[in-house]
Amino acid sequence: VQLQASGGGMVQAGGSLRLSCAASGRTISHYDMGWFRQAPGKEREFVAAIRRSGSNTYYKDSVKGRFTISRDNAKNTVYLQMNSLKPEDTAVYYCAGDTVTLSGIANPHLYHYWGQGTLVTVSS
Repeated sequence: VQLQASGGGMVQAGGSLRLSCAASGRTISHYDMGWFRQAPGKEREFVAAIRRSGSNTYYKDSVKGRFTISRDNAKNTVYLQMNSLKPEDTAVYYCAGDTVTLSGIANPHLYHYWGQGTLVTVSS
C-alpha cells in the first residue's frame, strides 16, 4: 500500500491543521494506522493511532485533548485533526500503516508502510 500525507503548513500557536493520509494500492481497512512525527535532531515519535475497526484510538500524552485521529475506510484515508497547536508540535508528520499488536501500536519500527511526511510549523 502507498501512503500520501498532506495538509501540513505554517500556523500560529493556538491554531489548527488537519492532516490527511490517502492510501492507494490496497484498502487501509486491513491495517492499523498511526501518525508519527520527527522534529529536527530528534527521533521519530508516536503521536496517535487507530485500530483497523476504528473503534479504538491511542494518543501521546502531550496531544490528548488537542489531536483527534480518525479514518474513513470508504475513502481509504486517515486524518489527524490538530487543534490548539503549540510550537513544540513543530515537526515533520508521517502516517504509517500495518497490522500491529496493541503493545506495539506506538512503536514506529513495527510499521511497514510509510507516507513521505508533511511539515507542520507552529510559530509562537
